[in-house]
Amino acid sequence: MSAPEEASVSADVRLAPEPSLASAERRERWRYLLALLPALLLLAALFVYPLLGIVNRSVYKAGYTLESYRQIIRVPVYLQVIGGTFKISALVTLLCLAFGYPLAYVLATCRPRTARLLMIIIVLPFFTSIIVRTYAWMVLLGRNGIVNQYVMALGLTDKPLALLYNQGGVLIGMTYVLLPYMVLTVYSVMLGIDPGLIRAAHSLGASRLQAFRRVFLPLSLPGIAGGTLLVFILSLGFFITPALMGGPSDVMIAMLIEREVEITLNWSFASALAVVLLGLTLVGFLGYNRIVRLERIFEGRA
Repeated sequence: MSAPEEASVSADVRLAPEPSLASAERRERWRYLLALLPALLLLAALFVYPLLGIVNRSVYKAGYTLESYRQIIRVPVYLQVIGGTFKISALVTLLCLAFGYPLAYVLATCRPRTARLLMIIIVLPFFTSIIVRTYAWMVLLGRNGIVNQYVMALGLTDKPLALLYNQGGVLIGMTYVLLPYMVLTVYSVMLGIDPGLIRAAHSLGASRLQAFRRVFLPLSLPGIAGGTLLVFILSLGFFITPALMGGPSDVMIAMLIEREVEITLNWSFASALAVVLLGLTLVGFLGYNRIVRLERIFEGRA
């Protein structure tokens, strides 16, 4: 190749357009979006579209109106039901944490064979319907149930205790149903805690209580945060257990929605209640995240 031809080829190579970094990132982003497109369409069809339908139905009643929302604010009983729902959900969450954290700690620190046995006992109720479990508790806590029989046999009372159709019965039933969610969430985090850290704390002179309080408990905070959030959100929409074990003053918002749909056929008002429940749940989640700072906990920066 002659010198002029070599110079011409070199000039063509220099003049050829090089792909910029921005265009490469743009193409990569489009490839990700195309890969995610089926999942996004599925989510839109199964979650976003029905949710928008509920929102639309909540403001449509022979024409668009906010009457259903005004009714929720104007009638005190609806606000009492919403407040009672949050109160019961908070109590159930605290009870699940009080019982679930020690149980998860035992699971994480006992011998593997014992842990497997306890895990089977905890997970086994998941294979049984919530209705069956709730009816089982109703048999146990009834006026002639085993609990009252033992209490009366021990001479603690001369008449059956009122353990059903009140808030105590609702708390017992919901705590029992939701306890595994707390245990499994906290236990999964506890399994990731290095036992060497506890041994190091002991070697530095810390007692068992100090090692737990200063090392184990802070490292298990992500499990506590995740478990309490999960149980609280599940409690807000609970229906079967409070409907069967609660009394007239223990109505939760899910029961109210069911009544509006099944009995009064007021779909607009039921949709408005559902939207309010969803909105309050999101507000509660954001408030919880602001206080607990979930992103810091889950990133291990607590």
